[in-house]
Amino acid sequence: MIYLLVFLAVLAMIFLPQVWVQQVLARHNREPERNFPGTGGELAHHLLARFGLDGVKVETSEAGDHYDPGARCVRLTPDKFDGRTLTAITVAAHECGHALQHARGEPLFMLRSRLAGSAVWAARLGSLLILAAPLFGLLARAPSPALVSVLGGFLVMGFGVVVQLVTLPVELDASFGKALPVLEAGFLEPEQRPAARRILRAAAWTYVAASLASLLSFWRWMAILRR
Repeated sequence: MIYLLVFLAVLAMIFLPQVWVQQVLARHNREPERNFPGTGGELAHHLLARFGLDGVKVETSEAGDHYDPGARCVRLTPDKFDGRTLTAITVAAHECGHALQHARGEPLFMLRSRLAGSAVWAARLGSLLILAAPLFGLLARAPSPALVSVLGGFLVMGFGVVVQLVTLPVELDASFGKALPVLEAGFLEPEQRPAARRILRAAAWTYVAASLASLLSFWRWMAILRR
């Protein structure tokens, strides 16, 4: 019974923030703000030029709002790129914050990029170790199959947990260390600032939920592999 309650509590911590995040973003993505002279895409162009990042592009994307360090490109969904809402402006500034982190070579951002780039290979190697664990058990002086399986499970699931945990402070800095000060200095009216903070906080909570989901999956993998 206790394990069931803990499991339900973890599920609530994972899914309820996601519902809250979507509500916050949608609430401030309906009506254009009268004081915004441009769209989210135009603001992104302006901020990148202001930061001296002329080599960074701005594009629309159906794959979600993100900064692609490999292509050096800020990508916004069409509603953010063409929108003049508070959500559009805030999200555009947040993604430009990532471009600034990249340009400055900030350690956590660079670490996160390297880890994310290695995640696919780690998952492939982990899957291979899990499949090969029985073979290792047949070899003399080889590690036990359980040890090999646990190592494989970490590479498949645990590596993703590490990436998520590193991602969270990177996202918080892009929101509150980069985007919010710029927005408050010249783009937001005083009455808009609390809502902008809620949007940025909601964006960070998506990574909290993702980290919890990864931890839950990792815990389930470890429980299966220990049997």
